[in-house]
Amino acid sequence: MKKSVILGAFAVAGLSAGMAAAGTLDDVKARGQLNCGVTTGVPGFAEPDANGVWQGFDVAVCRAVAAAVLSDSNAVQFVPTTGKTRFTALASGEIDMLARNTTWTFSRDVDLKFEFTGVNYYDGQGFMIPKELGVSSAKDLDGATVCIQTGTTTELNLADFFRSNNISYEPVPIETGAEAVQQYTAGACDVYTTDASALAAQRANFEDPDAHVIMPEIISKEPLGPLVRHGDNEWGDIVRWTLNALITAEELGVTSANLAELAGGTNNPEINRLLGTEGDLGGMLGLDGDWAERAIGVAGNYGEIFATNIGEETPIGLARGLNAQYTDGGLIYSPPFR
Repeated sequence: MKKSVILGAFAVAGLSAGMAAAGTLDDVKARGQLNCGVTTGVPGFAEPDANGVWQGFDVAVCRAVAAAVLSDSNAVQFVPTTGKTRFTALASGEIDMLARNTTWTFSRDVDLKFEFTGVNYYDGQGFMIPKELGVSSAKDLDGATVCIQTGTTTELNLADFFRSNNISYEPVPIETGAEAVQQYTAGACDVYTTDASALAAQRANFEDPDAHVIMPEIISKEPLGPLVRHGDNEWGDIVRWTLNALITAEELGVTSANLAELAGGTNNPEINRLLGTEGDLGGMLGLDGDWAERAIGVAGNYGEIFATNIGEETPIGLARGLNAQYTDGGLIYSPPFR
């Protein structure tokens, strides 16, 4: 879900970002809890279960960071944020990191003074329509009503697509994904557009998912990932390298099943550095040697987290695609642990 580009709204928050940034690691340790911004609820990515416990692909990143820093994956306060509130929450220090389907863009990185710590899902904006409309291409949606989150890059991408194809549309403005689904399923709009992953996630919860089609066109690049504030490089390194640890673990064959065994030492130097039996990478982060082992131990490596929450065997049903490891033709790639 790509969000707000109305940068003026965050001017005051941006001024306070530098003050809030420094010493995040110390703050988290003193508090004994990681405050992590998530969505208001996207199936498979971040939503509370029937018992109110947050689960999902993005949630797993928050829990991995908490395990690395606090040795407790449950020491997380999940803070639901919308497209409009998430950046203010991060800039003001209300949350320590944001992990909620946020697209890495120039203005968010540079003008809003945030630091993206990597990409955990490569996505693109798509369109969903009722199958009964009988439309096979988004280029045939001339005159359609479209549910769209206001003040977002989704909104700008939509305008660009329709303009470049010389077709028109009528926007139906909404605030959250839940509202979009409600309006779309009630027939208030012909089309719902957002990240293709979110469309698949939300469709999975429909009474009859097969009655709705995600169209073939992907009209944008949406690299999604966690972010922190500018100005606190130590904290940014921790979040970045925790994500990289999950990615590298999959590449090196470190799984939830063999983690304990491999943590005893192997003949692969990079596995040993990753799991802390050689070198002192943890010390460089201000953590102990077992930080990455704890992070991986929460829900497994990147591939396991993907498969469990959003993979082809789940109701979400997403193929790895661009999110396969680079060795399998995808874009998922971590710098080396050395």
